[in-house]
Amino acid sequence: MGKISLALMGLLLSSVAFAEGNVTEAAQVLNSGDTAWMLMATAMVMLMTPVGLALFYGGMTRSKNVLNTYAMVFGAFAISFIAWVVAGYSIAFGVTEGAMMKVIGGFGNIMLSGIGWTDLAPSAPGLYPKFVFVVFQGTFAAITVAIAAGAVIERMKFSTWAVFVALWTVIVYAPIAHMVWGGGFLFDAGALDFAGGTVVHMNGGLAGLVLALLVGKRTGYGKVAMKPMSVLLTAVGAGLLWFGWYGFNAGSAFGASSIAGVAMLTTTIAAAIGAVTWVIVEQIVYKKPTLLGAATGAIAGLVAITPAAGFVGVGGAFIIGSIGTLIGFFGVSVLKKKLGYDDSLDAFGVHFLAGLWGAIATAIFALDDKNLLWAGPLKDANDRMGQILVQFESVLVVGLFTLVGTIVVYYVSSLLTGGARVDAESEESGLDDSIHGEKVMNL
Repeated sequence: MGKISLALMGLLLSSVAFAEGNVTEAAQVLNSGDTAWMLMATAMVMLMTPVGLALFYGGMTRSKNVLNTYAMVFGAFAISFIAWVVAGYSIAFGVTEGAMMKVIGGFGNIMLSGIGWTDLAPSAPGLYPKFVFVVFQGTFAAITVAIAAGAVIERMKFSTWAVFVALWTVIVYAPIAHMVWGGGFLFDAGALDFAGGTVVHMNGGLAGLVLALLVGKRTGYGKVAMKPMSVLLTAVGAGLLWFGWYGFNAGSAFGASSIAGVAMLTTTIAAAIGAVTWVIVEQIVYKKPTLLGAATGAIAGLVAITPAAGFVGVGGAFIIGSIGTLIGFFGVSVLKKKLGYDDSLDAFGVHFLAGLWGAIATAIFALDDKNLLWAGPLKDANDRMGQILVQFESVLVVGLFTLVGTIVVYYVSSLLTGGARVDAESEESGLDDSIHGEKVMNL
């Protein structure tokens, strides 16, 4: 009886040890805390586009085009995400052999083939599902192209826009994401972009300017008043964007970590100082502090801190946010008027210019802590000039790729849809009714 008891005890202990081994192994490959945070961060970034950005843009649009503006942003999210799953993710984060892998990732994950539901994310520490990483990165692709919509609202055909979104996501956004984030040559060079200064904001803002120049100015631009439909809607949209930006920036730490905490703090500082800075400048220049200015300033600060969010400290966040906002104000109030381009909702002035500053400022203000810097050739955090040169390389490459790629995609989209611009009658009556057959309010 004693021998049997000992045998049973041994079997029980072996079973417990085996179970504990499995738990330990599971803990090493999947962390529920990181997974929960990444699920939440992804949902927050998703909220930014079809709700936050749509309201932010919609409120600044004339009343006859509000629904069309909302539809362009809402539609951009849906169409871009489909394109992302079909081919964008594979091009951005897939792996292939040969020289092209430094510009595109490859085609091994078309329609997410080769990715299993138990696979883990490729990003360190790799403790959450890869499918979550796919969705998280897809929300970045969607908001990038949606940013560009702000430059061409009120005169671009919805059909052309839909085709443009699908093609641009795959042809322009995905290769840039690979070059900077997915193991491409800018990543190898040590380019720092924590959450999308070059990949998202410079990219989307410059694409918007290119589209605005190609589509042409709105009828009556500079001659008739084009007042926003509701500044309140824009302010609500800005608040939702600010909230979602925590998922955008802190989520780019890819885990519930101390770096996520750094990103959350610097994000809040930059947004707050951005709102205050814009209002102060407005008071000095125009003698009126506006709610629209506060909302725009907050977004400019958020844009500026995005590439640096997890790399800088409190002082860096204050400087990056305030200067980024000043640059955005200059772009909107001075440069736009001086050059005369019709960037309807200031996608270029706020996103490209503030994002450009943020990308360069990342190298200037990055903390001397290697735990905050991505691995790359520039191992020494004190090598400021070397890092600044790498940052300049990244903004030049991204700018050139976006410029050429957007022009090509625009002309292809225009050809496929019989021209990109709505007719004069539709533009005059408003796109809500002429394209969608709807009104904001049916009284």
